[in-house]
Amino acid sequence: MAMVLQANDAREWCYRGEGAVNLVLAYSGEHPDFVGKVLRVQKVPRNGSQCDNGHPGLTELECLMWKEFKELVSAPTKEMAEYCFVQHVMCSLLGSKNVDAGIHIPVTREFLETVDNNVLSQRPSWRVDAAMVNPLCDSVLLISDHSIFPRGALKKDFCISVEIKPKCGFLPLSEFIASENSIKRSVTRFKMHQALKLHQGKISEISAYDPLDLFSGSSDRVHKAIKGLFKTPQNNFRVFLNGSLILGGLGGNADATSCEVGETFENALKCVIQAVDGQRTQCFLDLVSKTIFSSGLLNKVLEVQKFDNADIEGAIHAYYNVISQPCAVCNKRSAEDQLSERYSSLHSISNDESMKIVRNYLIAATAKDLSMMISFRPREDGSVESPYSMVSLESTNQSFDYKAYFIDLDLKPLERMEYYYKLDQQIVGCYVQMVKSTQQLSHIE
Repeated sequence: MAMVLQANDAREWCYRGEGAVNLVLAYSGEHPDFVGKVLRVQKVPRNGSQCDNGHPGLTELECLMWKEFKELVSAPTKEMAEYCFVQHVMCSLLGSKNVDAGIHIPVTREFLETVDNNVLSQRPSWRVDAAMVNPLCDSVLLISDHSIFPRGALKKDFCISVEIKPKCGFLPLSEFIASENSIKRSVTRFKMHQALKLHQGKISEISAYDPLDLFSGSSDRVHKAIKGLFKTPQNNFRVFLNGSLILGGLGGNADATSCEVGETFENALKCVIQAVDGQRTQCFLDLVSKTIFSSGLLNKVLEVQKFDNADIEGAIHAYYNVISQPCAVCNKRSAEDQLSERYSSLHSISNDESMKIVRNYLIAATAKDLSMMISFRPREDGSVESPYSMVSLESTNQSFDYKAYFIDLDLKPLERMEYYYKLDQQIVGCYVQMVKSTQQLSHIE
């Protein structure tokens, strides 16, 4: 595709949502190369330095860490490194059938600046304060819009899609977890992080969702997880009808699903779910649960998440080996600490072993932060053979084509390791303090 997106092209790209790293724009024009596509546009922190285009995608140490992936190491820019990571690392781990690496297309600075200005009023204010479109990128990622099906012969087709951010689906067992943090072995990271977010005022209530249910392999528990996500979507659950959001937040958290929101959602399902009033939402949640359970979509995700077998409390020591600096964690702990010997053993391993631990941790971090997009469209009786998988909903006597993709497979930079460690300590510390406060209150009562 030789086209370069210019400033006047920006009007045909509308705001779809965003995460911490990228802005997502959906195409609203008629150009055949872009119909049914979205753009992922890189953001940059407002208080940080912008990355100059033309600079290497990876740092020198990252090149050593990822040396077995030649295309990734030789990527000329950060955008191309992201693309190569998805194509050559995550595709092989999660399966190319469910990963869309997309293609990079060139853009002008004027296009990026115009986009940034056009979507400003639609973005959540806290996202606007934190980051802006990076005007120095020379390309953006074009991928299929996985909230819709490609245009077919039937113009009256309806498509409903659900986007789920599953988060970490297992409890860590690492021998490097300090005794004061042993709660990590019995309480999920998601639940503890909810307590911190509530304390910080980022959410208004604790989520009803438990990732262990979604990854359990039990149909009842998967259904419980989906009901929990519907009840408190936050930034973990969004639903689209023909590409338009009908449940959840565009660029941030969505509060608990109120009766009013639930009613509107129930009515929006009329064109897809053939059930009586008051039953359509339940049927839709059944459909999503059944698809996730029967497809085994999350099995590979869990496998990749478990690449992190040292936990950040072990991986951080390997990180200091990699960057050849004195370990800041060991410096803070006393020599008599019962884990000091285990930490010492980590500092005596080879550089290759250290790099493998850190590399695996970063791959797992991507798998813990990805999103899963599942799209459904009703299959007509006697319809021609479909290239898509099929799922049946017995309660409405309907069959649906479905397709599923993993998205948001961002490459985590090596320099984030210290941030991950500090955040982990903050999350656990806040949760432990909350438990203590609750216990003290119960004793007083």
